[in-house]
Amino acid sequence: MHEHEKKPAQVEGRVADATDKNWVDRFCPAWSRPYLRLSRADRPAGTWLLLIPCWWGLFLAALGDPNGFTRVDAWYFVACAIGAFLMRGAGCTWNDISDRNIDGLVERTKSRPIPSGQVSTKQAAVWMIIQAGLAFCILLTFNNFAVLLGILALAPVAVYPFAKRFTWWPQVFLGIAFNWGALLGWAAHTGSLGWPPVLLYLAGISWTLFYDTIYAHQDKEDDALIGVKSTARLFNNRTHAWLSKFQIATMTLMTFAVLYAILDNAGPVTLIVSLSGIWAFGLHMMWQLRRLDIDDTSICLKLFRENRDAGLIPVVFWGILLILKASGIAP
Repeated sequence: MHEHEKKPAQVEGRVADATDKNWVDRFCPAWSRPYLRLSRADRPAGTWLLLIPCWWGLFLAALGDPNGFTRVDAWYFVACAIGAFLMRGAGCTWNDISDRNIDGLVERTKSRPIPSGQVSTKQAAVWMIIQAGLAFCILLTFNNFAVLLGILALAPVAVYPFAKRFTWWPQVFLGIAFNWGALLGWAAHTGSLGWPPVLLYLAGISWTLFYDTIYAHQDKEDDALIGVKSTARLFNNRTHAWLSKFQIATMTLMTFAVLYAILDNAGPVTLIVSLSGIWAFGLHMMWQLRRLDIDDTSICLKLFRENRDAGLIPVVFWGILLILKASGIAP
C-alpha cells in the first residue's frame, strides 16, 4: 500500500457484524457506545423485525374496522416503533447477559460488549432495567387489555436465550417472542383478540423460522463445537426445502388472517390490494431462497437483513389501502 493510501479507520470496540456505517460508531459519544451495542442499536435489522408484526396487527385491525385508522392509531403506530426499539434493546441485553459465557467462544459474537470487557454484567443488567422501564411507560398509554398482553410478552423473552441449550428449535421461541406485536397491535386497536391476529401471529412465527434459520447458518460451525442447537444445524443441507415450507406457511396463514379480518365488509379493491401485499411478500422470500448459499456467511447476513424490506411490503400495501379507504376510494 502506498503511503498516501489509508485504510478505513476501525472504531474501537465495534462489534463484528456491525457495518462501518452504523450510526452508533459514527455519531455517538464513546461512553454510550458499549450500551447501544448491547441494545444492537448499531445493528437495527432486529428492531425492524420486532416492529413490523406490530404494524401488521394494527393495520389489519384498522382494515377490518368500518371506522378505519384513527388518530389514536397514529399514536399506536409511533408508540410501537419506540417500544420496539426499547424492548429489542432490553431483550438483546438480557440475551447477552445469559450468553456471557458462550459468546466469547463464537467468532462472530466474541466482540460483543460483555465478552470483550466493554461493560460488566452488572452494568448490563442496570441498562436492561432502564430500557424495560421506559418501554413499560410507553405501554401504559395503551388500553388495559393491550397492557396485559405486553406484560405477558416478557415470558417468552426471558426463556429465549436458554432455548438453544435444550431444543433444536430455538427459532420457534424467538418467533413466539418477536411476533407478539401482531397480537399487541391488533389489541391496541380493538381491545380484544380473535382469529385474525392469532393467524397473523402464527404467520410471523413461520417467517421468523425462515429468516433466523438463514441467520443461524453464520454460526453453525462454532455452535457445533460448543454444543449449541439451532434449526440451521438441524436442517443442514435440507435448509432450502424447509425454508420453502416456511415461506408457503407464512403466506397461507397471513392470507387466512386477512380474509377473516376483512372479508365481511371488503370490496374488490380492498381484497385485491390487501392480498397483493401478501403475494409480493412471498415473492421476496422466494427471491431470497434463490440467492441463499448456506455456506457463505456474508450472503446469509445480507439475506437476513433483507427481511426488513420483505416484512414492510404488507405494511406498505395495507397502509396505502387505509389511505384509499379514508379518502372513500376503496370501500
